[in-house]
Amino acid sequence: MSCRSSIINGNIPSTSISTLTHSSPNFTPYSTTTCSIPNPNFSNRFFRRLDAKPHTKFKTYARFLELPLLPFPSDQVLVPSEAKTLHLFEARYLKLLDESLLRKKKLFVHFVLDPIAVSSSSKEASFAARYACLVVIEKVEQLDVGALVSIRGIGRVTLVKFANADPFLEGVVLPLQDNVPKNESEVSSKVLELKQAMEGLNSLEIKLKAAKDEPLRTQTANSLDWAVKEPNLDCEEIFIPSFAERVSFAALQDVSGSTHSEMLKLQNEKLKAMDIKETFQRLETSLSYVKNNVSMTAAKLAIQSLNMQ
Repeated sequence: MSCRSSIINGNIPSTSISTLTHSSPNFTPYSTTTCSIPNPNFSNRFFRRLDAKPHTKFKTYARFLELPLLPFPSDQVLVPSEAKTLHLFEARYLKLLDESLLRKKKLFVHFVLDPIAVSSSSKEASFAARYACLVVIEKVEQLDVGALVSIRGIGRVTLVKFANADPFLEGVVLPLQDNVPKNESEVSSKVLELKQAMEGLNSLEIKLKAAKDEPLRTQTANSLDWAVKEPNLDCEEIFIPSFAERVSFAALQDVSGSTHSEMLKLQNEKLKAMDIKETFQRLETSLSYVKNNVSMTAAKLAIQSLNMQ
């Protein structure tokens, strides 16, 4: 692991929050999962930095934000440009939502709560806070019980300090961005190649979805559209990744008709992408991922056409 992390020690009771990942502007979910959230009544003595020295050569900055934190299990990492819909229904998470909307510029931090082994004699569970992503709230829909909250990943951040645990987690974060590319023309050329591959994949996805009478908006197009625009966000520019970096992450989206094994592969690709610190390298790995999805989707489309004859 190259990203800096924080450690949480203590017995963490299971508290549920539903996550609905969508692929259409109407927020149609394709899966529902549950994750465990740390007890907000924990004393701050349970929170400590892993160590005082950074484990990364990412660009970091002196400026910071203190924001609400929302942890998820390791199979739900969120990458910049990705959209997700959350169902918040417990009082503490509704307070987190209010805080983000009213005082935190619609921002909070999504991070992975990863179990780790500290020592065989320890009787308490230990977790590392990793793969943190700054998110913006794009839409809130009130429900009879709680609210549906649509969020968008903006850019990677590193969690350097836990500031509060009651009524919800809060922490201090610094922005993480890729190193400045040495050859910008190579990066620009690779960005164009990746965009074209994503547009081709999107066309195939639409054909696949149309035959199943599903919403035609894809996650690929949704993320790419966000990435190519200059984000209009109420935060300092240092927290917003470069255009090339945004596109490199936008390729890592769920593809229509994905199998369970394909979803697992996507999660692994996301984890690797969050650790990469060179934009060109991530563009290359994302391009390989998209090209593979083009081949897979084309094959599924051919099989679907045969079955319809």
